[in-house]
Amino acid sequence: MAAAAAGPEAALRALAQRLGLAARAERLSEASSAPGCLETVRRLTGLFREARPREMAEESMFQSLLKILTKASCEMELTCKDSMELTTLDTCLLLIAECFRCLRNACVRCARNQDVMRNLGLIEVSVHLIQLLHGLEVEKESLFAALRCSLQFLGNLAAGNGDSQNSIWKCAFPDLFLNCLNHHDEKIITYSCMVLFTCLNSEKVRELLEHKNLNIALAVLKVYRKQLESEWSFLIVTDHLLKCPELVKVMYAKLSNQERITLLELIMAKISERNSMTSDEMAVLLKDVEFLASVFQEKCRDVLKLTSAANTEDEEAIVTIRLLDVLCEMTSNNEQLEHLQTCPGLLETAVDTLQLTHLAGKQTTNIFTATHSMTGEEEISHPAVGFKSHLIRLIGNLCYKNKENQDKIMQCLGQRLSSVIIQCLTQWSPSPSPQPPVQ
Repeated sequence: MAAAAAGPEAALRALAQRLGLAARAERLSEASSAPGCLETVRRLTGLFREARPREMAEESMFQSLLKILTKASCEMELTCKDSMELTTLDTCLLLIAECFRCLRNACVRCARNQDVMRNLGLIEVSVHLIQLLHGLEVEKESLFAALRCSLQFLGNLAAGNGDSQNSIWKCAFPDLFLNCLNHHDEKIITYSCMVLFTCLNSEKVRELLEHKNLNIALAVLKVYRKQLESEWSFLIVTDHLLKCPELVKVMYAKLSNQERITLLELIMAKISERNSMTSDEMAVLLKDVEFLASVFQEKCRDVLKLTSAANTEDEEAIVTIRLLDVLCEMTSNNEQLEHLQTCPGLLETAVDTLQLTHLAGKQTTNIFTATHSMTGEEEISHPAVGFKSHLIRLIGNLCYKNKENQDKIMQCLGQRLSSVIIQCLTQWSPSPSPQPPVQ
C-alpha cells in the first residue's frame, strides 16, 4: 500500500519488480504460492483500471505475466494427464484468472499495450491455455473464473485493433469458438460471443460456409434461442451472418423448425432497421428475402396442416406463417417492393394459398373458418390468426403500381379471387381484439 501511496509510477515500478521475481519461479505452483504473488497481480489489476497507469506500463511487466501463463500452460498439460491435487489446482487457477484480469484491464483503450501483448505472443499462449482449461474435467468456480477472464482479455485485446483480431482468429478459429459456444456456463458463452463478434468481418463470415465451420454459425443461433437477452449473439446474426446470403441458405437447410422460426424473427428485426441501412446492406437483405420467398412458394401448403385439431401447433406450418410475415414486412416498403414484385411465381403462390385456406375454412370448422369461434387467449396468441389477411396484404403489395401483376389478377383470377377476398373481409367474425391490418 505504501508503494501505491507514492503515486502510480512508483507503484508500478515496485509491483513490476515483485512480479518479475514471481515469474522466475520454476513452476506455476511455486509462483502462485510465493508470498504476495497473487496480491501483486491484484494490485496491478486495480491500477490498470485507470488510463494513466495503463499508459505507463512497461513491456517487462507483460513479459512477466507471459512467463507465468506459459508455466500455467505447461502445468495444465500435466494436470490433464496426471491429476493435480485440487488445493494446488485451485491456487493456480486463482493466479491464472488474476493474470488475465490484469491483462484485460491493461489493454482497455490502449492500442500500444494491445500491440505489445500481441507481439510478445500472448495471444498464442492464451488460446492454448484456454483450450487446456476447457479440457479439465472438474466443476470448479475457480476454473470458470479463469475461462471467463481469459475470454474477456481476448475481447479487449481485439477491440478496435485489426491486427489483434486477425491474430486471435488465426489461433482461435474454429476450435476455441466451438468449445466455448457449447459450454454450459452462460458467462463463458457470452464472452465467447463477444470475442467472435469483435473478430468477424465479411471475409471471415465466408469461412463459416465450410462444413465444420458452419457449426459455429449454428451454435450462435442456438445461443440466441437459449439466451434471448444476449446482445452479442443477436449482433453476430444481424450484423454479420445475415450479410452473407449463401450462409443464410446453408444455415436454413440445417436448422430445426424452431430454429428457423428464430432466424425469421431475427430477419424481421433486421428489416425493421432498413431506414438506417446503406443501399449495399439493403441489396444483401433483399437476396435473403428472395431466398425466403422461394422457400415460401415451396412450403406454403404446410399451413393447411393447421386445419386438423391435432396439428394446431405444427411447427412446419408455423414456419410458413413466419415466412409470410417476413414477405409482408419487406413488401411494405416502396424501395424494396419493385424488386420483389418480379419474383417468379410469388404472386400466383400467394393467390393459390389464399384460395386453398379459404376453401379449407369452408369445408370444416378450423382456424381458417371465417366464423370460427376462438377463446380470447387463442385469438391473441395463435400465429395463424390473420394469415388470410396477411396473404391479401401481400397480394395487394405485389400489385401496387405494377400493371403486369394487376393484369395477372384481372385476367387469370379476376372474379374468383375477388369473391374470395370479399368473403375474407366481410365474413370475418368480430372479436375483442383487432385483426392484423390488411394494408
